[in-house]
Amino acid sequence: MKKILALIAIVFIGSYTQAQTRVITTGVPFLLVAGDARAAGMGDNGVATAPDVFSQQWNPSKYAFSIDKQGFSVGYTPYLVELVNDISLSQVTYFNKYSDRAAFAGSIRYFSLGEIELRQNIDDTPVVVKPAEYAIDLSYALKLSDYFSMSVGGRFIRSNLRIPTEGSSSAAANSFAFDVSGYHQSEEMAFNSFNGKLRWGFNFQNLGPKINYDKAAGDEGSNFLPANMKLGAGFDFILDDYNKVAVGLEVNKLLVPTPIDPEDVNGDGDFDDPEDLTQREANEEYDKIGWVSGIFKSFNDAPDGMSEELKEFTYSVGAEYLYQDSFAFRLGYFNESPDKGARRFFSLGAGFKYNVIKVDVSYLFSASKVKNPLENTLRFSLSFAFGDKYDEY
Repeated sequence: MKKILALIAIVFIGSYTQAQTRVITTGVPFLLVAGDARAAGMGDNGVATAPDVFSQQWNPSKYAFSIDKQGFSVGYTPYLVELVNDISLSQVTYFNKYSDRAAFAGSIRYFSLGEIELRQNIDDTPVVVKPAEYAIDLSYALKLSDYFSMSVGGRFIRSNLRIPTEGSSSAAANSFAFDVSGYHQSEEMAFNSFNGKLRWGFNFQNLGPKINYDKAAGDEGSNFLPANMKLGAGFDFILDDYNKVAVGLEVNKLLVPTPIDPEDVNGDGDFDDPEDLTQREANEEYDKIGWVSGIFKSFNDAPDGMSEELKEFTYSVGAEYLYQDSFAFRLGYFNESPDKGARRFFSLGAGFKYNVIKVDVSYLFSASKVKNPLENTLRFSLSFAFGDKYDEY
């Protein structure tokens, strides 16, 4: 089962074998895929952007600064469109800012791997299975001051990827996780030729127990959740009453230990000596790491020291041009070290708002030797705003 999960993770991160070392893989990697076209159009940048309906995935603390009282959105992301037509990520989100200082939100993310036909012989009637994963989120955001808010969130995760075989269980794997986030938004500041607004935020996501696909195997059947640290900052250039340009920078790091390498203690080229650490033993040692200790180990366990630790950080830069808050054009770039997954891509996006309805689209261009599973894919999001408007401060 762990081999199946590794293959699925490779599909998500676009990793390749040449020149890669110690790529970190996790269970349920769909939790890290951008489920909305707005953030996707800015290079997966969302922890410190202006509040929107999609904030649940990026930073729920932003809901406390929402101008809209309520919002609802749906998003659809096709996957591997050049190979198949039935793999996709869908997301539904709802939030309610029920007072001037507090809001709650919920979302459902559903990742479908389509239909898979199983048969023993080529002439057999196939057994069709539909592997899928989903997560249900709830969050609560509260303003602690006029300029800063925090949020806590909980998540139930269910992964039904196990293919039934004779003599083994096909039960789905379950786990839970929580998030802690914060968001700061300044007042509008006056400069010589424009006004500006500063934003920054953080989010510690998917903190929770490992997900176990084979309870009979104990720790060997468990996988780390994609615990993640998001840090970001942004600035809005308010050029006049009609034109605004927002720019942002975001840094991410998986809070998951680096895989343990086998060790040839005496340097004889094989791993048969008693003092050597074989690949199997290395995997067993890795499986024994708990999820809490794994979070702290993730900052200082890379075998090549700080130089390798820094490679485990990804960054993205994004920009958004807004005209009358009715039309948006977006650009973004995402970068990951070639030794840690090699995801590198540019993105384009646009948004159109009419009354309470907003449509967002995005498109991705790979800048890596690795073919991105979202390459040549048009992503869509549809959102609605309801109720009265709040003042920003």
